Amino acid sequence: MHIPILSALMNYFQGDGRVILPEIELTLFGLGILLIDFTLGVKERYLNAGLALLGTLFSAYTVWKLRIPVDADGSLLGFHDSVVVDPFFLFFAALFLAATVLVVLLSVKYLEIEEEQEGEYYALLLFACVGMMFMASGIDLIVMFLGLETMALSFYVLTGFLRREKRSNEAALKYVLLGAFSSGILAYGFSLLYGLSASTNIVRISAMLGRRSAFISAILHSPQPATAQFNPFLLQLLPVLAFVLIAVGLFFKVAAVPFHQWAPDVYEGAPTPVTVYVSVASKTASFALLLRLFLVVFGATQVNWMYLVAGIAVASLTWGNLAALTQTNVKRLLAYSSISHVGYILLGLVAGNDTARTGIAFYLFAYVFMTAGAFAVLIVLRQKGLIGEELEDLNGLYQRSPAAAVLLLIFMLSLSGIPPTAGFMGKYFIFLSLIETKHPVLAVFAVLYIVPALYYYFRIVVHAWLKQPGEAPRIAMSSAQAVALGVALFVTLAAGLYPEPFTRLAHYALTFGP
Repeated sequence: MHIPILSALMNYFQGDGRVILPEIELTLFGLGILLIDFTLGVKERYLNAGLALLGTLFSAYTVWKLRIPVDADGSLLGFHDSVVVDPFFLFFAALFLAATVLVVLLSVKYLEIEEEQEGEYYALLLFACVGMMFMASGIDLIVMFLGLETMALSFYVLTGFLRREKRSNEAALKYVLLGAFSSGILAYGFSLLYGLSASTNIVRISAMLGRRSAFISAILHSPQPATAQFNPFLLQLLPVLAFVLIAVGLFFKVAAVPFHQWAPDVYEGAPTPVTVYVSVASKTASFALLLRLFLVVFGATQVNWMYLVAGIAVASLTWGNLAALTQTNVKRLLAYSSISHVGYILLGLVAGNDTARTGIAFYLFAYVFMTAGAFAVLIVLRQKGLIGEELEDLNGLYQRSPAAAVLLLIFMLSLSGIPPTAGFMGKYFIFLSLIETKHPVLAVFAVLYIVPALYYYFRIVVHAWLKQPGEAPRIAMSSAQAVALGVALFVTLAAGLYPEPFTRLAHYALTFGP
């Protein structure tokens, strides 16, 4: 009896199960945390964080092992070609797991101060990571949408996790309403793609749209007048409508202008470790989904949609930078600055060449660590009786904690795009790709918007280094927070000082398996 079951399990994990093994491990650890949490006393709740870290390490090891068959075969397909393990997935899965580890490390002391050391918090972090991994590995519209909703539902609960704080509840409600609205738009766009191709596999959809485009071109160049049955305008309308709906849904998820309204309120109201996760992991996962769809399904028609994306990119750069100038809450300031970073990444999508693809992957990689580092300093500031989110709370940080002030300076330099940091290299690749593809006007816009960014990032530095501390207490940094900040610092500086291995990794990431 036991031998057939064991044999079936072995066969499963050698076939389809191997493709989703990292997600299975995270799910099991998340469920384990929910079960074990009932047996833990208040003083033992830190073990939940240990289990969450153990789960991410197991999953990371599995992702590392999967690179060998991928390098040999190009990709691993499973579940009737609906899930793929390829370099694209491996790169983004590593980013999601790294972000999860950083957030878990930053959460332990924060939740202790807030008296919210609940096991479901860490379980939801792991479930959100599972959703993000399916967003990166899915090549089927249903898998992509399920991954997106798994991530989104976890974030809705995490955003309102501080149940006693009204602004946390308000942020969660806004996030739910606008998130559901954007998901509905995206689902409608997916339904149109299915109606046009009779398939949910994005590779087959791409092939069908290519044949449809060739058919329309033949009608347009035919000497015979088009009949009402084959009206070229009506035939072209549905693919365009599908693209617009999918683009709008995804622009909501990445917080691109004019679909950014939720971001500042959610960033400000959510617990700061959750803000870190929403800012770096959710945005990176949404870009993974956007890149897979835009480059596979709509890649052949880039010339038709790149001007729309260019307009969204410039609008994001403009509004994100200008709105950040007047902010006094650091979390809102970083929320608007993240909108401007979306603009830079979208400019890489407009360029669309190999340099741009490398630049997008490098930028997302750098963004995860430098943004997590900046928010981590705010989490360190959170003490009993001090929230640490206003610019005034940073006053005299250098005198209260020289290490935290130096770290904050480095992360602000990287976010501004100043060498020798990872942020500079990310912007460099984007600028270079725009010049290579003959988009000088967009390149000029991108360079000019560094100026307002320098102003508002250095407002933070001025408060930390030049203002008097007043009566604010000295900063006590926990060992877990120190580890998270050390990792973020190392990657931010290493990717700027010696970018070659990171550039190779970024180039490796944007090669699709199917």
